Amino acid sequence: MAAATMKATAGVEDIVVTFEDQQKINKFARNTSRIKELKNEIEANKKTLQNLQDASDDIMMLDDDTMLIPYQIGGVFVSHSQEETQKMLESAKEALEEEVRGYEERVSSIQQVLNDLKVQLYAKFGDNINLEADES
Repeated sequence: MAAATMKATAGVEDIVVTFEDQQKINKFARNTSRIKELKNEIEANKKTLQNLQDASDDIMMLDDDTMLIPYQIGGVFVSHSQEETQKMLESAKEALEEEVRGYEERVSSIQQVLNDLKVQLYAKFGDNINLEADES
């Protein structure tokens, strides 16, 4: 039982950090880390979406409809007609947009959990705990 509770001195008053409190703090840290990872994935996917859009725009400007356009599938380039390549680009963009929406929904649900944990932890520890992310 001694390992489950520890004391943290905070100025004038003593605050007991219970095992449950520590679990909440750990959950907060894990979820904060997960949100950062998801946001990095969202940014990477948005850059890829922009690249796909740029490629699509460039293909639309081509004058020669009979020209074959190389499209990368895995580690191989396959040549397709302009129309087929446009369809493949549109399909790739739709899949990536769906993935981004999924990541954004997960960020939103994790953010709700973090807000609930903040309320609980600030209610108990007040100014003795800092749960705000550093903006560095």
